[in-house]
Amino acid sequence: MRVNEMVAGIRTDLGIKIYGDDFDELLRISNDIQRLLTTVEGAEDISGEQLTGQPILRVRVDQHAIARLGVAADRVLEIVDAVGGIAVGEIQEGERRFPLVVRLPDELRENRDALAASLIPTEAGSVLPLGTVALVEETEGPATITREWARRRTLAQCNIRGRDMGSFVREVRQRIEQEITMPPGYTVEFGGQFEQLQRAQARFRIVVPATLLLVFFLLYLSMRRLGDALIVFTGVPLAAVGGVLALWLRGLPFSVSAAVGFIALSGIAVLNGQVLVSTIRRLLSDGKNMMQTVRAAGRLRLRPVLATAITDAAGFFPMAVSVGVGAEVQRPLATVVIGGVLTSTLLTLFVLPLLFVLFERYLSSSPD
Repeated sequence: MRVNEMVAGIRTDLGIKIYGDDFDELLRISNDIQRLLTTVEGAEDISGEQLTGQPILRVRVDQHAIARLGVAADRVLEIVDAVGGIAVGEIQEGERRFPLVVRLPDELRENRDALAASLIPTEAGSVLPLGTVALVEETEGPATITREWARRRTLAQCNIRGRDMGSFVREVRQRIEQEITMPPGYTVEFGGQFEQLQRAQARFRIVVPATLLLVFFLLYLSMRRLGDALIVFTGVPLAAVGGVLALWLRGLPFSVSAAVGFIALSGIAVLNGQVLVSTIRRLLSDGKNMMQTVRAAGRLRLRPVLATAITDAAGFFPMAVSVGVGAEVQRPLATVVIGGVLTSTLLTLFVLPLLFVLFERYLSSSPD
């Protein structure tokens, strides 16, 4: 919650920001959205900002009364100023300075009826109670005034459990448009972790293709054969299938940490394939035929391939089953890597040799 607040200014997974001018209207819309969220699957810890509830002493000058009774408006406003304090000077003690203020006694400032009975001089020289020329009342005012981009804002917020954030926000957005009455000038935006997810997705549109291109480029530099690099690179999509399947089996939604896991998986997935293809090429250079070479390479590299997969899976297993602080970040990442490593290993041992044989036969049968 603290990290969410520092990153997005909201303590929950999703914050629905409501912008407008009138506090009462903002409060109504926020309450309506909170009631709507209670009917949406996956919404928990629903709450809103406390906008009102601050007790306020309000003094309204009666213009007709002061004109009729001959009381200057400044006299009434002086009484109002004296409730809070009127600065009349400054006191200095050494290097320290303190403002000197004059204010009404506490028994008048804390009692509405006593303040209304305070006497005010008129132009004729007589005195009148404040209550005869002004309305003194206790009312509720705004407890919090939050602004964002110079506009008043309030929040309806919740956490999301048991479903992915993207589908949750789409459903809430659609239902708000259909069921919540929004006056002109009032708008709704979605913040919290969803806002960070949108920014991360925009970055991933650049990072993921760049990562895949870099992995393929390094493969080509290492193997010096475009065909071999392509064969090894097929481990990336099949590893991704394992990551998606692992998320589905565990019921985990796709998140930013899961996306980071897929990026890490793209590098891990090609390691064993590169080892196996390099061994096949080395054995072919010794003069063995294709099928003998593939079988021999598989036997030679079975233990290294399995050792790599077991090591990766074992290393990420504690993160995959963690339940402590930060587990919501660790579990998706580790689950993706473990699932992807398992399917990538199957690819390396079974599918990749088959692809290599088919590719070599295609090249040998193609005309020069």
